[in-house]
Amino acid sequence: MSLSNERKRFLEETCLGLRRDLIKLLFGIQTGHPGGSLSSTEIMTTLYFEKLRVDPKNPKDPNRDRFILGKGHAAPMLYMILAARGFFPQDDLVTLRQLDSHLQGHPCAKKTCGVELSTGPLGLGLPAGLGMAMAAKLDGHDYRTVVLMGDGELQEGIVWEAAMSASKFAADNLLVIVDNNGVQLDGTVSEIMPMGDIPAKWRSFGWNVIEIDGHCVEAIADAVDLAATVKGVPTVIVAKTVKGKGVSFMEGKSAWHGKPIGKEEYANAMKELGVTV
Repeated sequence: MSLSNERKRFLEETCLGLRRDLIKLLFGIQTGHPGGSLSSTEIMTTLYFEKLRVDPKNPKDPNRDRFILGKGHAAPMLYMILAARGFFPQDDLVTLRQLDSHLQGHPCAKKTCGVELSTGPLGLGLPAGLGMAMAAKLDGHDYRTVVLMGDGELQEGIVWEAAMSASKFAADNLLVIVDNNGVQLDGTVSEIMPMGDIPAKWRSFGWNVIEIDGHCVEAIADAVDLAATVKGVPTVIVAKTVKGKGVSFMEGKSAWHGKPIGKEEYANAMKELGVTV
């Protein structure tokens, strides 16, 4: 077990606070992507508050760990975590998706401190992450590159080209985490383009595979640590999650991929999250 009870409680409480803040933020600006942000809350929180070697005071440290949000539409949760870690002021969050804001609808590496790669077109995160991982080996650095992907994103052909290359080049400093919530923009993954046995697919491409509950911070932390011990092959963590996790009427619903939150929906969501509005 890599987490003390104290750290586990801290991460769980942080996730609850982030969920509340996300609903409040997206209701206030009437735009953004709640579903995928909520499904990846525990994953990104555990990474940024427990596992990634990053320093807001030195964001361009050559030996920092690299995190890439392949599923760029989950930017609201990434931004809230970056702000909480001190990469930029939390007051900036209310400018999300507004004109002239550095917090665009999808992450922008040129404008937002702490963002390693501009993402939005699905599939580009893994090949770029592989490039960063290979650069680390060539330059003699020991940083890790972590790419968080959606399961709908796995439908992109470029993902599997990069997966083959990562295996060929023994990129054991590359970690992929799949937010396996089973739902994408227009429906379920099985309806749009069935992916079959996702762990088996990655294994067939030469990857080490770890399967976990993607809403258990302890399981996430342990899996990240275990992946670091595997040498000679890249590792993928297939994290079983729920789209819209934490808000019952959003859970598993494709409509909440990017739907604005109404007044009654806002009140109900906050009540479920322990806040009366």
